[in-house]
Amino acid sequence: MMTIENVSKHYGDQVVVQNVTLPVEKVKMTACIGPNGAGKSTLLEMISSLIPHDTGEIYIDGGEVKSWKNGDLAKRLAVLRQTNHMNVRLTVRELVSFGRFPYTKGRLNANCLKMIDESLTYLGLKELEERYIDTLSGGQLQRVMIAMVLCQDTDYILLDEPLNNLDMSFGVQMMKTLRQLTDDLGKTVITIVHDINFAAAYADNIIAMKNGQLFAAGTTEEIITEPVLSELYEMDIDIIEKNGTKYCLYYKN
Repeated sequence: MMTIENVSKHYGDQVVVQNVTLPVEKVKMTACIGPNGAGKSTLLEMISSLIPHDTGEIYIDGGEVKSWKNGDLAKRLAVLRQTNHMNVRLTVRELVSFGRFPYTKGRLNANCLKMIDESLTYLGLKELEERYIDTLSGGQLQRVMIAMVLCQDTDYILLDEPLNNLDMSFGVQMMKTLRQLTDDLGKTVITIVHDINFAAAYADNIIAMKNGQLFAAGTTEEIITEPVLSELYEMDIDIIEKNGTKYCLYYKN
């Protein structure tokens, strides 16, 4: 279980996240949505202890993240940031193997090799495993980064805009993969998405952020409504339903 209690972050006089309190349901897929600058990425970075929170507490399985040793937290939680610049010449397989570092500090064992193979296969990357990452397309590299996170084999997976550089087809494939991480592997996935239709179609729960504050949180059914989304994005949003799934039509007057 993950619990966020009155968490805030500020840089000088600028408040980036203010007094966010919410539970994150385990073994569910939670999508974080909201306008640019809403504080979504900052919230994920605080949860993952990449940056410290200034006030409040963040608990993961009963332990406050500030009390976790980095190595222990890395065995419980994996995070993929929005920007991941790679200036080293590595193969796909070598990069994915970095996911095992918290366990073996680079000395790969038989279990590590098994996890690497399974992660590459799960993301459909076996044919690319000997390719150098600087020869990949943006979409291919994004899938490799997800494979590295999966190879870390943590209970919690945090993803900041994993659909970056993916076309429509690969975006759908990626969301299906994230859905499977929860349904098939029992992972708790928190992902930032800008396309609210992906959130509507694949997430169990939704966190909506606006101006650094928690705007709304609940099940997908509760959040994907015309009143909530129209106020969140300050534009007209219509909701249609097909085969039991809600979809959003949006436009600017």
